Amino acid sequence: MSALNRLQEKITQLKTGYEAIKQQNEELRNQLTTMSSSQSEQEMLINNLRAEAEKVESLESTVETLKRELLEKDAEIEKIIAQVEALLA
Repeated sequence: MSALNRLQEKITQLKTGYEAIKQQNEELRNQLTTMSSSQSEQEMLINNLRAEAEKVESLESTVETLKRELLEKDAEIEKIIAQVEALLA
């Protein structure tokens, strides 16, 4: 009977170990799922930031173009004012 008891005890230990490993496996799967979704979320945020950066660059380019046009128009206005002043003199 002693051998049978030892065998039953060993089986009980193995079952306990199996349950513990099963629980750890479930926890690791949950962590992996969380990490995966977190990584996907980070990638989405990075892509959004890249898109926003492209918009900013485009807007900066537009602003620079408008500044150049404004300077050109200011120069044209100054010429017209000078011509009007010359005509009035």
